[in-house]
Amino acid sequence: MKLPLLILIILFLPISIFSQQENKKVVAKNGDGIHSLLKRHHCNTPDMYQAFLELNKKKLGSKNHLIKGKYYLLPNTTNKKIRTFNLFGENYKEVEIVDEQLKGAIYYIVAGHGGPDPGAQGKRNGHTLSEDEYAYDISLRLARELISHGATAYMITRDENDGIRDDLYLANDKDETVWKNQAIPRGSNKKLRQRARAANKLYKKNKGRYQRMIVIHIDSRYKKQRVDIYGYYSSKSTRGKLFTQNLINTVEKKYEQAQPGRGFSGVAKSRDKLYMIKYTHPVTSFLELGNIQNEADQVRFIKYKNRQIIAEWLTAGCIIDYKNK
Repeated sequence: MKLPLLILIILFLPISIFSQQENKKVVAKNGDGIHSLLKRHHCNTPDMYQAFLELNKKKLGSKNHLIKGKYYLLPNTTNKKIRTFNLFGENYKEVEIVDEQLKGAIYYIVAGHGGPDPGAQGKRNGHTLSEDEYAYDISLRLARELISHGATAYMITRDENDGIRDDLYLANDKDETVWKNQAIPRGSNKKLRQRARAANKLYKKNKGRYQRMIVIHIDSRYKKQRVDIYGYYSSKSTRGKLFTQNLINTVEKKYEQAQPGRGFSGVAKSRDKLYMIKYTHPVTSFLELGNIQNEADQVRFIKYKNRQIIAEWLTAGCIIDYKNK
């Protein structure tokens, strides 16, 4: 069923408020600690940590551990700018604007495949891992992070009822659409042409401003082959090359900080024949985030904290590119 245009506009447009409300209740999820819980709600500071302990001291387990499924009160974040995006889902729809490092920047986020096409698929513990679902979840997290730093982010591929999910195994569905509620057609060229046109129309509307497009995919190779994040750009675009290099180089540096000595095999290189590079107007980086067939690479996707980290690292690369624009 197609939604009326007015409803579509409401779904996209954010609501901005200045939060001056009672303490919000949040539920602890599997693996949550106080810091990760506060970070998810953009209030992980020493002051907020101490305030959280005071508010919830009777509900905490030994050594201040959180108890899965129990509700906790968040410290008040008065006078902080909050924007609401229903597309991110109930648990993530409120986005705190933490700074304006990306103010004026515009991003088009395109999650690969979707609709009748699940993309590459892998198997794990009896579950089917579909590329489109994990690429979409990471794309939503990336858009949310970009917005938190003052950017404007357009989700070109969309699923109005999924939102950001913290599950290990993301259920596959076929109800994704493309910007302005367009049903995704069958056929690779038709599908790619549809999202390219959507991005190009928005690019024309925002002409003269800093604009970047990020296309998110997950690769599929032999099971034994591990793949770090690859970035592709047009050989005709100097800005596309620099943008992609900034993203990949930032991820490499973040890995070295998080896992010293791990090594990194991801690269940034030109690949002109990719449709979303060849036929789109914005400066574009096309990313492959790993091998969905490989068990070690799968951990990068199935754990929501890892999906969040990828989004944060890519955002850090976007900030570097914007500052050097």
